[in-house]
Amino acid sequence: MSETSPAAVVILAAGEGTRMKSRTPKVLHTLAGRSLLGHAIATVDELEPQQLAVVVGHDRERVSAAALEQAPGAAIVVQERQLGTGHAVRMVLESVGTLSGTVIVTYADMPLLRGRTLAELAGRHAQAGNAVTVLTARGDFPGFGRIVRDAGGAFLRIVEERDATEAERAIDERNSGCYAFDAALLADAVKRITTNNSQREEYLTDVVEILRHDGHPVGTVLAADPVEIVGVNDRVQLAQARRALNERILEDWMRAGVTVIDPASVQVDVTVTAGQDAEIGPQTQLEGATVIGPGAKVGPGCLLTDTTVGEDAVVLHAVCRQAVIGPRATVGPFAYLRPGVRIEADAHIGTYVELKNAVVGPGAKVPHLTYVGDAHIGTGSNIGAGTIFANYDGVRKSPTTVGEHAFVGSNSVLVAPVTVGDGAYTAAGSVITEDVRSGDLGVARGRQHNSDGWVLSNRQETRSAEAAARTRSDEAK
Repeated sequence: MSETSPAAVVILAAGEGTRMKSRTPKVLHTLAGRSLLGHAIATVDELEPQQLAVVVGHDRERVSAAALEQAPGAAIVVQERQLGTGHAVRMVLESVGTLSGTVIVTYADMPLLRGRTLAELAGRHAQAGNAVTVLTARGDFPGFGRIVRDAGGAFLRIVEERDATEAERAIDERNSGCYAFDAALLADAVKRITTNNSQREEYLTDVVEILRHDGHPVGTVLAADPVEIVGVNDRVQLAQARRALNERILEDWMRAGVTVIDPASVQVDVTVTAGQDAEIGPQTQLEGATVIGPGAKVGPGCLLTDTTVGEDAVVLHAVCRQAVIGPRATVGPFAYLRPGVRIEADAHIGTYVELKNAVVGPGAKVPHLTYVGDAHIGTGSNIGAGTIFANYDGVRKSPTTVGEHAFVGSNSVLVAPVTVGDGAYTAAGSVITEDVRSGDLGVARGRQHNSDGWVLSNRQETRSAEAAARTRSDEAK
């Protein structure tokens, strides 16, 4: 918290959001890994406010819990009846008591608003000594109030779209609804708001008019990127905001040295990080606390959640959840890494391999068609195609250990709990139920028996019998 930190930031999050047509409160709908409210809290955190207040109303228990999960020190202020933005701010001031300094007011449904924009608003407000400073933007934003100025360009008033004249509606500078206030002046003015309007509500815009009428200076700050002031009111706007935020994240990545092959098909959460020279292939989705190391290649066709990918590793056509993939390891195509999986450096996980709660040691290989559950595979070992680590007996799950530089033959079943020692082998097709000592060969299968002429005797008049008879006739010649 710095000396220039606002005295308080107020996030308005009380609305019902009926246009979302959802059982979920509007502010808890998600994009890029956070709820709308979560984005608002993350944005204002950059300002390091002395006090954060979140105004809740509709479905207050869920919204309050979400706010406190991300900002445990926030003051939750309940607006029992949604009687306007001015009323909401008055409830906050009555709840938190006397404030000295700057109060920022913003909204829980503006996920594209940047922290640096609010910081500029607060900074220029304090520098100018304004009673209130209004964040504005230029563009075509239906429903937004217009900023009316005098001939010299000085701020005159905010006029709502429904009250604007034809000339005023042509004004392209719009009110974002975000403000920086002098706390003491706000506390006085908010008590003087009337409900003399068609909605019978207390509007925060009236505070701006009151302060200007009292002779206090009113200023504006123009947002550099107009899209920042756009709110989300329905699922169409939610999708638009999601796309815009995703484009912003990927642009920042690419400017920092990450290659994104097809940005239009890649989805990334705000909490994901990628190192220099990482490459993200098409149709890839990165979620949660995922970390992509320098030089790693992920995609095409990957879904990674809370997964760490090491330097220069390669992951393609894979689903990975809460997994760790070491440097230079390769995963896929068509592999599934479930929670608790750790792939060590230079290891290889191949096609149609599923792992759960397993460690694959450095340089080890699980190349094809294998399930590995509750297991530890040592350095340099090779697991043959079609191997099953049978970890569940219907009651409990048990571990399997494969030592270093061991070889598990194709189509083996390792019935846990069992250990295959260092340098040991299992014969293909074996069902291993007992430990295999280091250096031994484990064999668990019946000897092959061929029944002479069985097809000729039991499958007469079939193509198989005809082929066999023809071959035997040729052999007899």
